[in-house]
Amino acid sequence: PPHKKGGGPTPPQPSGGAPPAPQPSASEQLTPAALASASPEMQKNMIGERLYPLIHQTQPELAGKITGMLLEMDNSELLHLLESPEALGAKIHEALQVLEAHNAAANN
Repeated sequence: PPHKKGGGPTPPQPSGGAPPAPQPSASEQLTPAALASASPEMQKNMIGERLYPLIHQTQPELAGKITGMLLEMDNSELLHLLESPEALGAKIHEALQVLEAHNAAANN
């Protein structure tokens, strides 16, 4: 077989060409700049990753469902919830009422 130029196998390139972005730790502040540089789907993920542990503290069984419900809100509102425990608590309470009403309707 003809000898190839260049020694050794080439290291595999990550698909997409871009290096994987470092995951921000949950303790880091979610800055507008960080959000602005992310796509809308990524923004929802970033906010969801921070909302979930906060919701899990009070509603461990329903944290995933409530997080999903809250993520349908506008990102600017979600950022406010991250900064205001009172506002988040009120939204969690609203979500619970919606879930209870839904469950009651489903069981009847």
